Amino acid sequence: MIRKTVANVEEALEGAKDGMTFMLGGFGLCGIPENAIAHLVKIGVKDLTCISNNAGVDDFGLGLLLHKRQIKKMISSYVGENDEFERQMLSGELEVELTPQGTLAEKCRAAQAGFPAFYTPAGYGTEVAEGKETREFNGKMYVLEEAFKADFSFVKAWKGDEAGNLIFKGTARNFNPAMCGAAGITVAEVEELVPAGDLDPNQIHVPGIFVQRIFQGKNYEKRIEQLTVHKSN
Repeated sequence: MIRKTVANVEEALEGAKDGMTFMLGGFGLCGIPENAIAHLVKIGVKDLTCISNNAGVDDFGLGLLLHKRQIKKMISSYVGENDEFERQMLSGELEVELTPQGTLAEKCRAAQAGFPAFYTPAGYGTEVAEGKETREFNGKMYVLEEAFKADFSFVKAWKGDEAGNLIFKGTARNFNPAMCGAAGITVAEVEELVPAGDLDPNQIHVPGIFVQRIFQGKNYEKRIEQLTVHKSN
């Protein structure tokens, strides 16, 4: 049996360098690779291009890398609740490529599947389509979008096994699965790491073929971005 396990986050992120392009899974503050991000902050890699749906908040998630000025360019679909992201974008300190959310997901999935590009109607006739090839299909106009090219994908799963098979939970399934196998190296951190064969094959969301390194994560904070509670009478 092939084993993809590494001892810790330090070993998992071996080879991460300045100027690289990283994919980071998650949606809002759900399912983000907290351990990988914390280690990127610790080792101080800079001039990064980060591909993620959003950029966390000021003091959590990718907001930690933004605070340290480690990110040169953000490719995302949503500014969200991150005031520092907004400030750096408006001041010109941070290069930002805003991408329609479905297009961002498909650019990940295309890279995962080995497709160099695809056509989408999203963004036609807007700034999103400037400088890109367009083409008509069945009377409707489409924009040619290229698949992402990234050095590392960092994803976070609920459970995983030593062979790299992954199970995600809830909203964490939005972008994490599409980013697996979409970069040169996919690193998965999991809440629970089990021996190969322990996971129900029918429940696996991503097979281990898409994962190069997997490790047991720890100390997950699991923040809630917008807490809504029912008012009692």
